[in-house]
Amino acid sequence: MADSGSASSSSFDSASIATVDQVQNAVRGRMSGVGGQALSDESSRSWRDVFWSFVFIIHLISVGFVLVVLGLNRFKKSNRLQIDKYTNTIMENRVGLTEDYWPLYALAGGVGSLLGWTWLFLLGSFANHVMKISVHILTTYLAVISVLCFWGQLFFWGVAFSIGAGLQFLYVISVIDRLPFTLLVLQKAVKMVSGLPEVIRVAYAFMILMLLCMGVWSFGVAGIVASSMGDGGRWWLLVVFSISLFWAGVVFCNTLHVIVSGMVFLVLFHGGRESSSMPSKSLMKASRYAVTTSFGSICYGSLFTAPIRTLRWEIRGIRSKIGQNECLLCCVDFLFHLVETLVRFFNKYAYVQIAVYGKSFNRSARDAWELLQSTGVEALVAYDCSGAVLLMSTIMGGLTAGTCSGIWTWIKWKDKVSMVACTATLMGMVLVGLAIVVVESAVTSIYICYAEDPLLIQKWDAEFFNQISEMLHQRLQHRSARAREVLTGNRFDSRREDLEQA
Repeated sequence: MADSGSASSSSFDSASIATVDQVQNAVRGRMSGVGGQALSDESSRSWRDVFWSFVFIIHLISVGFVLVVLGLNRFKKSNRLQIDKYTNTIMENRVGLTEDYWPLYALAGGVGSLLGWTWLFLLGSFANHVMKISVHILTTYLAVISVLCFWGQLFFWGVAFSIGAGLQFLYVISVIDRLPFTLLVLQKAVKMVSGLPEVIRVAYAFMILMLLCMGVWSFGVAGIVASSMGDGGRWWLLVVFSISLFWAGVVFCNTLHVIVSGMVFLVLFHGGRESSSMPSKSLMKASRYAVTTSFGSICYGSLFTAPIRTLRWEIRGIRSKIGQNECLLCCVDFLFHLVETLVRFFNKYAYVQIAVYGKSFNRSARDAWELLQSTGVEALVAYDCSGAVLLMSTIMGGLTAGTCSGIWTWIKWKDKVSMVACTATLMGMVLVGLAIVVVESAVTSIYICYAEDPLLIQKWDAEFFNQISEMLHQRLQHRSARAREVLTGNRFDSRREDLEQA
């Protein structure tokens, strides 16, 4: 039996090594298929997920109409449209006007725009420093806000921010060994995007367009805060309209994501922005595809990708630090496999496939994930924390905007601090997220291009190609070692049961 186990272990070792080598060869030698094609032309594209584009547009029109009505009802005159008679059961007969609170949201929009535009302006030189600062200072910032909330007798928010600070600290500790590689990938993504000034200009345009939408949104929300409804009614309306803004903001971010991904793919495929083979008016084509044929896919994916990605980062961080607690590990593994199944159908890499080939969202997500898994590049994706680091920068920007508006509100109306600060934070996060998404788009495009044809990365940056290939080899070996440990442990348990039965 011992000889049999030794032979089995030896065969497993050789099979694991062979698997690593095969995947490496597949990654290095993949020259056909997707990687051998350029951005598909207009004739090969058709409208995808049209239903969801209609849902999004109808949602925007409906929500915009309701917000305008709610804002006008308290604009310069209390109960101008006589809406209060429909809220008699939750009336508190408070006097307030829309213009009392609208400037507070204007401050949040201004701070968020300033931070986003500054981030884009400093993209080529200080972006990595800003991301490092966000990773290390966010925990402290959350803790400070929790102390301020306790001092202001906002106990619920004090506890919430304390828990947030604790979770942020635990997550950073759990992924601290991954940060050097993450920052390397982000540095290369910044290098790519900073060489595409036209993409930066598109990001500025999207932020201005988002600001216009937020002008209408904040007008209505200011009317809600000023309304005569009780706090319960206000909070329910604020939650509903905040979800609406979140969806709209994610759609704007992912539309920009598709545009940037298409441009990065073209630059990598043609060997540079100034290459003679680079298609003419490529930015215009990418933008047109994003807002027409692929817009429905973007709206559909925007409903699910953000929460699933956030949950996946947290579970991966917790899972890596559990240790030998089998009960807890079993529960977390169940959640992990559930989220991994969802990621197969809702992942940010789908937007690269949408940008390049105009596929539907579900097909793009499935094809992108199968591509990453079949080439082994998914091991790099799992190890990389660039999305989480960029999210920290987004949260930091949102909290800064929310703090500014919250302090002003505290000076004028202490009982409205929570409402104004929360909604102002969301505004800041959306605006800063629009600036940061250009880097995330470059990261996802780099991984997809590396999986499809590694030589595209080698032609662009040979040193980075060597670094990422070496890291891929290490991660595949690590996975093989873990699989060998599991198999050995299972064999040992089975042998022990056989001896006990004997």
